[in-house]
Amino acid sequence: MGRSKKEELLLGTLDMLILRTLVMGPAHGHTIAYVIEHTSEEVLQIEQGSLYPALHRLEDRGWVASYWGPSENNRKARFYKLTAAGRRRLTVETNRWQSMVEAIGRVLGHAGRVVE
Repeated sequence: MGRSKKEELLLGTLDMLILRTLVMGPAHGHTIAYVIEHTSEEVLQIEQGSLYPALHRLEDRGWVASYWGPSENNRKARFYKLTAAGRRRLTVETNRWQSMVEAIGRVLGHAGRVVE
């Protein structure tokens, strides 16, 4: 069974946010989720049930690579880092997102006053 357009948009958005977070350097899943949540001023909440499948999907596509290393509390953790292909994909996704935001802004601006 295929995904709906809404599901594809949400997955693509999460992928873009993860790739953007990894521009700052390698991080493990908990840190990636924290950065997204903190940067969005807690508006975006990233659940583990969404984060780890997204990280695996990005790794399968070659956009991130992973390795094992010690976390801040000296526990073994899987770290993810952005690849060159991931950097290129982030540029594509960011441009796509900007186009979508601009298009939605035009529609909202054109619609004028919202009727309640």
